This record gives sequence, structure tokens and C-alpha cells, in this order.
Amino acid sequence: MSSQNIDAITTLFQSRLTTLEHLLKLAQKHFGDSESFLDQRIATDMLPFGTQIAFTCNQPRNFALWCKGKPMDNLDPQVTSVAAAYEHIANTQALLSNIDAEDEKLNELVRIDLSQGRYIEMFGHAYVHDFLIPNFYFHLVTAYDILRMAGVPIGKQDYMMHLVPLIQKA
Repeated sequence: MSSQNIDAITTLFQSRLTTLEHLLKLAQKHFGDSESFLDQRIATDMLPFGTQIAFTCNQPRNFALWCKGKPMDNLDPQVTSVAAAYEHIANTQALLSNIDAEDEKLNELVRIDLSQGRYIEMFGHAYVHDFLIPNFYFHLVTAYDILRMAGVPIGKQDYMMHLVPLIQKA
């Protein structure tokens, strides 16, 4: 991402969360009343689609909380209903909508606590570009891939829908 300001980061997260919601709607349409697709996974040692929703939301959620000076707070990874998945997305978008931080925030040191007493310290720019955004895309793409594997008729246009308004005809 070339622009490194809070508004641009927020816009990126918002638009891709709209993509996640779009993918969820297509899955819901494909599977009808069954919510079994929430348990679909690519491989047995990978987390299911419902968890991918929560993990995708965690990145912009923790960005918004950090911008507000609050500690990271990951969502419950056990997403067992479509309603809960939509709620995670909507709540994350609401958090992003209420960010009121200056770009100087990106120069602050961030501590990310990992498991077993380990942690990473990095400046806000690195936190966003080396931690949050890569994790965000990893889980968004994994969610997309799970749905493709499960037979949901989706394609690149569904994943890249943020570009659709820019398409022109010659």
C-alpha cells in the first residue's frame, strides 16, 4: 500500500470487509438454510471457514482498538452461526467507522503479545504493513479458498469487487 495514513488503512479494511460480507452472502445463498459451510476447511489441520471470518475481522478490529488506545481484543474464533459471522463483520466495520486518530499514531511503538511469553515490538507502520495487513489477507484468501473448494460459484471478481466501480469500457 503506497499511502501510509490512518484513513487509507481504514478504507482498505472497510472495503475488504465488504468483500468478506459479499462472500458470506454468496455462500449462504449457495447452501440455503444449512450453516454447515461454517465448518468447511481446506485441510484437517487448518481452521474452518467460520474461524477464518473471526480471524479476518481481528486484524481491522485490533487496528481500530489500537488507534483508540485500547488493548487488542480478538473475537471468539468459534463462529457457529451465519448471524454471528455477520455480526462480527458489522461490529468490526462499526469500530473502523469510529476511528479518530492522527497519522502520528503510526510512529508509535506497538507490542504484540504472542504465545508462551513471546512478543514482538514494532512501530505502527510496521504493525500495519508487516503484521495486520498480511494476516488480514491470509485469512480473507483462506475464507475465499474454502468457499471455492466447497463449490460456491465465486470468482476473482467476487474477491476483487473493490475494483468493480473503476471498470471502464473503451
